[in-house]
Amino acid sequence: MSLTSTLFILLFYFSVSIFVIGLTRKVIQYWRTPAPLKIPIAPAPQTLPKLYLRMFREIFLFESLFKANKWTWFFGWVFHFGLVLLFFRHLVYIWPGELPEILLHSSPLKYAAFPLILGLLGLLCRRVIVDRVRYISSPSDYLMLILLIAIASTGILMTFFHNHPNILSVNNFIQGLVTLNWSELPEEGIFLAHIILVLILVAIYPISKLLHAPGVFFSPTLNQVDNARKKRHISSGNLDIEKNENEQDLDNNNWHE
Repeated sequence: MSLTSTLFILLFYFSVSIFVIGLTRKVIQYWRTPAPLKIPIAPAPQTLPKLYLRMFREIFLFESLFKANKWTWFFGWVFHFGLVLLFFRHLVYIWPGELPEILLHSSPLKYAAFPLILGLLGLLCRRVIVDRVRYISSPSDYLMLILLIAIASTGILMTFFHNHPNILSVNNFIQGLVTLNWSELPEEGIFLAHIILVLILVAIYPISKLLHAPGVFFSPTLNQVDNARKKRHISSGNLDIEKNENEQDLDNNNWHE
């Protein structure tokens, strides 16, 4: 096995390990973080079915972003839409065994790279041009967008400029990573750059702002039912507060007696 293939195999396991451990720790942290107050964004649903509908609109349509800023919503939604389409497009490279019929006709999905990069460029220009957004932007915000643009650009170069590797070789390499039966990795330069950038993204994901993907499910402003007048809200974070208040009331009563 070549040195290049060996280095990429080690880099793959290293990046995936960081991703799994880091993401797991963050989700556990989100899960354990108390929500002592009812703070849903008004107008908030008052029943669970309406809450699920609201979460659906937020996750798939970015409802709150649409209400806040139409241009940001447009570029953000276009980027995410292209990302979803390209995910199904890339299943061709990693699908185990014989490809299902639907993936055999997934070639038109390659054009999703253009709305993907359009959305990224729009979001990057927004951070550069809009004063108030530029003021609150940190270097990591720019670096994440540039990294995603670089990944999309190398993918476009491979797809539309005939620099793509052999699909069968890529599939064998991916299957070898899963089954520990490693094989040679195609060594086209643009392909290797594309893979390196993806593995860097995977490794830094747990410490980036891209964690809004799982974080939206734990946001108390979105996942709470507005029923504070009907049902008492108790979370793990305010049990100790209530206990201390009860103990203080008991001490005051004893003192008066």
